[in-house]
Formats: sequence, structure tokens, C-alpha cells
Amino acid sequence: MKRLLIEFLQKNLKPIVIIILWVFHITAVIGVTLGFKDWFISKTPITLTLMFISLIIYYPIKQIRYWFIGFILFAGGFMAEWIGVHYGILFGDYHYGNNLGFKLDGIPLMIGVNWSILVLITGVISNHISSRIVTRATIGAVLMVFLDFFMETSAPIFDFWIWDIGYAPLQNYIAWFGVALLLQFIFQISKITGDLAISLHLYGAQLIFFIYFYGFYSI
Repeated sequence: MKRLLIEFLQKNLKPIVIIILWVFHITAVIGVTLGFKDWFISKTPITLTLMFISLIIYYPIKQIRYWFIGFILFAGGFMAEWIGVHYGILFGDYHYGNNLGFKLDGIPLMIGVNWSILVLITGVISNHISSRIVTRATIGAVLMVFLDFFMETSAPIFDFWIWDIGYAPLQNYIAWFGVALLLQFIFQISKITGDLAISLHLYGAQLIFFIYFYGFYSI
């Protein structure tokens, strides 16, 4: 019954899911621009949850080992952030704000979800660019760092995370690439397949959202 429901959703609701994803991001852009930043940005955990549900529906996670790989991606991203916040040896000195939801020892659980989402969607995109695992993993990691570059301007303003020196250091991007590359190799070895259209829209919506505010707050 569960499989039939998922197959029905996959076949019939993809356009609706894509529209909902864009509506969430576009309305947030409009709302923040008009001065309702606190209300819209506080709903970020809801948006991340919606994105995660979309991946569950459109990625054929039919075996326990796929859930295990998903947990590894979550745990890997979460642990990297835990080490970064508590020791400052990966990304630099920073701490998390309040708009990413519930925290475990200072780290929002949603940041682990975000890492797993980004690895999955960029991994699927890179799978359609190259046939070599090393190249695919590298492309996926580059796509993740590219998105993070635009995130960093808005993150302190949105109370996602705050850098002690006031901006993201070069160390952050180097560490992001290293962690992302490791997780991308795990994804590639797992051979999880996914939906290219959903991946492109998930990545594109986030990228446009943060590029817009990169320009908005840089003026």
C-alpha cells in the first residue's frame, strides 16, 4: 500500500510538488523584501522539511541500506558542524542562531538534513554530467560550495549562523569542499538514483533565493 501511494505521487503530483517548492521560495523572497523577514525566515525548518519529503517521494529509497546511507549523510554533515562550532578547526569560529529550529548541543538538527539534501540533489545532477565517479563527486562538491558562497551573506542576517569575525573565512569554503567531497563519494558508491527534475528545481530554487539576497544585502 505504501509503495502504491508513493508510485501514485511520483507519477501524478510532480508538477504540483515543483510548483509548491517554488511558491515557498518566491513568497519568502517577496515577504522578506517587503519587511516581513522575521516571520518568513522563522519558517525555514518547514521549507527544509518539505524539501526532505520531496526527496523521500522521488528518490527510490526501497531498501534499508539506502536509509542507512541517508543517515550517514545526515550524521556526517551534523558531526562536521558540531566539530566546527565546538572546536573551530574546520570552518572557522561561528555559532548558530535560532531560525534553523531545534538544536542538539548547539547544532540545529535541520543542518544535518540540509547537508543530506544538498548531497543528494547535487549528486544526482552530477550523475547526468559525467560517467566517472571522481568527476561526479568533484562536480557535486563544487555545486555545494557554490551555493554556500551565496548563503554566507544572508546567513547572519537571517539568524542562521554568525561568524565571530563577521564574515565567512576562506577556511570555511575549503572545509566545505572537503566535507562535501567525502559525502559525495559516499553517495556515488551507494548508487542511489534520484529524480533529475526534482533535484534541479530544489537546487535552483535555493540558488536563486540566496543569489537574490546576496545582491539585496550587498547593495
